[in-house]
Amino acid sequence: MLRIITDFDGPIMDVSERYYRVYQFCLESIRRAEQPIHILTKAEFWHCKRSQIPEREIGRRSGLDETQALEFARLRKQTVHTLPYLVHDVVVPGAIEGLERIQQAKIELVVMTMRRVQELDAALHQYSLERFFPLRCRYCLSNDYAKTSDVQDKTLLMGQALLELPSVPQTWMIGDTEADILSAQAHGLPVVAVLSGIRDRTQLAQHHPNAIVSHLGAALDYILNHASLTAISS
Repeated sequence: MLRIITDFDGPIMDVSERYYRVYQFCLESIRRAEQPIHILTKAEFWHCKRSQIPEREIGRRSGLDETQALEFARLRKQTVHTLPYLVHDVVVPGAIEGLERIQQAKIELVVMTMRRVQELDAALHQYSLERFFPLRCRYCLSNDYAKTSDVQDKTLLMGQALLELPSVPQTWMIGDTEADILSAQAHGLPVVAVLSGIRDRTQLAQHHPNAIVSHLGAALDYILNHASLTAISS
């Protein structure tokens, strides 16, 4: 049997509108009255995020001074994963079809995300995605988890999943960030990076995934073409 572990935001959910609205909120909250600012377009902002431009630099490019930029980065981190903004996420075009194809191929499907339980459950319910991920196949952070870094937290979560899930001949990871790539590599898993998320090709290539493809469906095609025959047929 073949198993695919997929990240949630990026391969399945498009978070760009949420991130952009939080950017606008933080910018308006930090600016002084009558202070001239330059609000980046959504395309400009998302290019910065995908290129891993630091939050403080995004604040500075938007017209904030250094002190304001630090506060902007702090407020953004505090706000971006709150439930009022999570409602702005939408499903990546073609992602549901990709998930259906995985199910139809009898591949075990596991979601692994840095969302907390309440954040993941809300999205699964909002977009009727529970059918793809039974409770035993959902790996996320507890609601009171004290986050460290995405790489460290996801690597720990990956280790937990591999200990708890039944043994299978082969497991692959699909993700859109360095945390997905490095956590899979830390546990000896092949990983396919997708460009539908928050990192561009240049950033992903630095971490040497097995492949970089456009979206979830293309990742499945790559996996089916490169997974061992034993894993696929078991």
